[in-house]
Amino acid sequence: MPDVYDKERTLEHEISSKVEEALPDVEVLAVELTGPERFTVYVDRPDGVDHALCAQVTRVLWEFVREYSVDVSSPGLERPLRKPEHFRRVVGQRVKLKTAERAKVRGEIVRADDSAVTVGVDGAEVDIPYEQIVRGNLIEEREPR
Repeated sequence: MPDVYDKERTLEHEISSKVEEALPDVEVLAVELTGPERFTVYVDRPDGVDHALCAQVTRVLWEFVREYSVDVSSPGLERPLRKPEHFRRVVGQRVKLKTAERAKVRGEIVRADDSAVTVGVDGAEVDIPYEQIVRGNLIEEREPR
């Protein structure tokens, strides 16, 4: 399975460069392979994501359509977290992480520096280097009705 995550990282690097050059106010948050010939690109921008932006990003990524089915999406409630700056923005919030070594880690982000994120899990703090994170998402806390 690690080769899937390596492929995602390679795609994310290529796609981020193309999108952020063509649309400077757009940030590529994550690229996830959702099948052997399909991926989803999660994007955000300061004034939000709408259908028109998703269509623009799809046009920028047109060369990938020969090999892949390309989906472009807003971050949604369970916002993808991959980069140090993503984690720094959500210190104090709950996340779920999947690493190469641990199946899942759920907890609150205590701190995030340039090399690792610290997550509070069951009263303990766990340091997780970013290069070990293969998936990271916010956990949406819903208010009881």
